[in-house]
Amino acid sequence: MMQPKPKTPLLLFNTETRQIETIAPFDQNCFRLYTCGPTIYDFAHIGNFRTYVFEDLLRRTLRFFGYRVIQTMNITDVDDKTIRGAIQKKCSLNEYTEPFRKAFFEDLGTLHIERAEHCPAATDYIPEMIHLIETLIAKGCAYKSQNGSIYFKIKSFPSYGRLSHLHLDELLVNASGENEADEYDKENIADFVLWKAYDPSRDGSIFWESPFGPGRPGWHIECSAMAMKLLGETIDIHCGGVDNIFPHHENEIAQSESYSGHRFVRHWVHVEHLIVDHKKMSKSLNNFYTLRDLLNRGYTGAQVRYLLLSTHYRMQLNFTLRGLDAAKASLQRLEDLIIRLQEIDTNGSGDGIGELLSSADKGFCQALIDDMNISAALAVLFDLVRELNTLSDANCLSQSDAQKALALLKKWDEVLGVLPFDQEETISHELQALLQRREEARQTKNYPLSDQLRKEILERGYLIEDTSSGARLKKKR
Repeated sequence: MMQPKPKTPLLLFNTETRQIETIAPFDQNCFRLYTCGPTIYDFAHIGNFRTYVFEDLLRRTLRFFGYRVIQTMNITDVDDKTIRGAIQKKCSLNEYTEPFRKAFFEDLGTLHIERAEHCPAATDYIPEMIHLIETLIAKGCAYKSQNGSIYFKIKSFPSYGRLSHLHLDELLVNASGENEADEYDKENIADFVLWKAYDPSRDGSIFWESPFGPGRPGWHIECSAMAMKLLGETIDIHCGGVDNIFPHHENEIAQSESYSGHRFVRHWVHVEHLIVDHKKMSKSLNNFYTLRDLLNRGYTGAQVRYLLLSTHYRMQLNFTLRGLDAAKASLQRLEDLIIRLQEIDTNGSGDGIGELLSSADKGFCQALIDDMNISAALAVLFDLVRELNTLSDANCLSQSDAQKALALLKKWDEVLGVLPFDQEETISHELQALLQRREEARQTKNYPLSDQLRKEILERGYLIEDTSSGARLKKKR
């Protein structure tokens, strides 16, 4: 029986150990990946999408190196904000959250973020959450307060704080991360809520029945229940933003491991904050952007994705519109090369192109292996762009060479998800006719008509580019 081909070992920083470690899936072939998704009370903003783009980059990289990935990204559709929104709109919770859920998946498509295998909504897993809480109560790890809410007893979990590197005696505030009117009804101020007892003035008609009385789950228990149900009691990688480290992920560890008796997550990965013009993104500072805000300014999903992925995930990303313009220029440079390679139709020996591409591929892969060093990977990409343009300028590339280079770029784009190969699409006969009329107008020196036709083509989303082989249309980006 043939042995499976060994996979490339990858290095990734582990938040828990604060070290770069070799990652390997528990079953040797398939990574089980959990990523904290959005709370759908509004449109996701670009800070959220910085994390989601990195998680997509990680997912694509794992598959690029031959691993299978089973990813779960949760959708939080019940919390204080969604309930408050539904009550204000005088509609059901689902009616309030559904437009934002739909918009979120549309935004994922715009940013070329692959859909996770599982995208569970919290409200579909209430029974699993109740079972988890019942087990924690039975084990003495949780208790019911006087008002009916259920709290996790932090002192029952001695290693609490190992992810955030906080100690119990430093926790002078509650660890729920949620507004709690009854925080003094707890045994310890640091204990966090598992089940919120129903409050008519806060919750309206939104609640679930449970053995503990009517109410709804706390934020943290939702992720533990969905992760363990869909991926198992021990998962390989858990991702999120750095703001999730404490209290959310710290609490997930405590309640999950207290429930199962097993290690919950083998490797924790967190993405640094996105700031705007060196300031925290805030509506009050007028520097708050959703993806849709940027699309309305004329930018594309590929341009936004490129900017969001171009800074290493453990470094803060300073987002600016100038930076987005630079991303646009970078993608234009890549598109120009791709078009140039596609148009090469000459025969030639192509001596050295194989060595050039092999060396570039090795450098690109090594950068990804080394803690997802995307900056180094992009540097390899643009070094190759320069080399290929130089060879093309000297007429040293054959059609065979060009096809090999295009194949490598397409291979890399399995990870990057930004390279503009869509210019291969057929341009309509109508646009081609307008271009032909414009060329005829130029030849007859009918410049007013030539300018009019250029403007009409531009309004339809295309630029006219004059080349040595004649004019061509290029999609405006």
